[in-house]
Amino acid sequence: MIKLEQVLFPSDFSDLSLHGLRYARSFCEAFDARLHVLHVVDEACQYWMAMGPNTVPVGPPPDELVAISTEEMRKFVEEHLADVGFPLITDVQMGRPFMEIIRYARENDIDMIVLGTHGRGGLKHAIMGSVAERVVRKAPCPVLTIRHPEHDFVMP
Repeated sequence: MIKLEQVLFPSDFSDLSLHGLRYARSFCEAFDARLHVLHVVDEACQYWMAMGPNTVPVGPPPDELVAISTEEMRKFVEEHLADVGFPLITDVQMGRPFMEIIRYARENDIDMIVLGTHGRGGLKHAIMGSVAERVVRKAPCPVLTIRHPEHDFVMP
């Protein structure tokens, strides 16, 4: 028998993420499992643009990005998870998203990861890769990937 006690839901706060949240919530409600919501600030935001002797960061400093994401997580939970009847843990990390998701799953004994896919194809996929694909390949537990909402599962 399958027993889920810890479900990890990595989120980028996108609409696709919200669709995946429906599945994560359903599993937590059905199994009385704890939901972990993780947002990873991509470390690529730290790359510096070479402009001669006075190099400058392309975006805000890493600490500021984490603070902004922490506030976004608070809003996300308030708007979409305030009514849950199961335990909820949130976390914001900085790093390479697929690596942080896998690390978090290992460190927290996650039983299943529920992850949305962006559906990039062709050149975008080749250049950017796929966080979901890498998580599926390296995760220490089963991974449920959620595609575009038009592919919903419907009970007969």
